[in-house]
Amino acid sequence: MDEVARLLALLALVGAALTLAGAAWVWLTDETRRMRRTLTKALGVAPQPILAVRGRGVGLGFDLAAGLIAVTWDRGGWSLTYRLEELIGAELVIDRQVAARAFRGEARRALDQLATPEARVRLRLLFDDPSHPDFQLDLWLPEDDGVRGRLDAEDALAEGNRWMARLEALLRRTPSPRPRAAVAPATAAHTRAAPPPDDDEIEDEPEDIIT
Repeated sequence: MDEVARLLALLALVGAALTLAGAAWVWLTDETRRMRRTLTKALGVAPQPILAVRGRGVGLGFDLAAGLIAVTWDRGGWSLTYRLEELIGAELVIDRQVAARAFRGEARRALDQLATPEARVRLRLLFDDPSHPDFQLDLWLPEDDGVRGRLDAEDALAEGNRWMARLEALLRRTPSPRPRAAVAPATAAHTRAAPPPDDDEIEDEPEDIIT
């Protein structure tokens, strides 16, 4: 009986250890936490504010004190960091139309569509970067309905509208991108001296006469 009790106790301890290990693994690999860690590493500080879209593996975060914005995708596997002045605009796409937009130096086009979306709610940020000119976050797609932790269509619409207002405020408060300085053409480190003239080309100069 003692051996059976010890075996049962050992099995209980092993089961508890495995349960704790599994819970810890789930906590560490949660996509929202992973994206937050990636954004923190990219910015150097905890992002504030932050937008992480569950189920899509994309997010963005700000360090307003340093004037930086970082974006991440692939569940936090990749990231890019921009200066706030490189953010040139934002669009809120409802279904297949741009329903609201805010661009630097332009009047804001506020959201006036109150109908429930049918295909998507997408937030699109545009940057002054030829290599990575935009970043898109799908806040809602039809397959999100009924999935725990994801926004429904109306909540996604409200969230997108709040972020448009936030981004428009940032665009008004940050300067436009500085023009790139013109690069002067490179000059040779050494100049080649002109060849000496031929003797026939040298004219005799009159000597000064001292009287």
